[in-house]
Amino acid sequence: MAAILRDQFRTAMARYPGAVTIVTARTALGERRGITATAVCSVTADPPSVLVCLNAATGTCAAVAETGRFAVNLLAEDESPLALQFAGLGGVTGADKFTQGHWQDGPLGLPLLASAPVALSCTVTSQTQAGTHLIFIGEISGLAEAAGQTLLYEQRRFHRLAPLSNA
Repeated sequence: MAAILRDQFRTAMARYPGAVTIVTARTALGERRGITATAVCSVTADPPSVLVCLNAATGTCAAVAETGRFAVNLLAEDESPLALQFAGLGGVTGADKFTQGHWQDGPLGLPLLASAPVALSCTVTSQTQAGTHLIFIGEISGLAEAAGQTLLYEQRRFHRLAPLSNA
């Protein structure tokens, strides 16, 4: 069997649609960090837990590893500019990413996006390294909801959900 090339893998994975989130954290000094992520999924309902995969080279990953806390902010369908900013487009880094959007502190002191259809505050219960990324499992200790449809990412483009029929 031939080895799978990096670009071949990335092209194949781009076909998996994913909800667009911003994972946020605070450093031990209280500085805000955040990154756009689609590698987020539920783990279990008992206890309520989610999994996030973060590039180990990012400040957000370092803050989560350091403090053991993170938040997951699901983006609304009109928030693709915010997703791009937190993905680092335009060269904005660190706490400067938070100049867009209305951010407030959640129950764990983590930055939560007020317009997020769902925002989860989590405490890390497990951490594993996988290649260039760290996988964190977090138990959900806070959940906030707002109106709005979800932003999706597939084939390297943003999309909106649309029902197939009224049935």
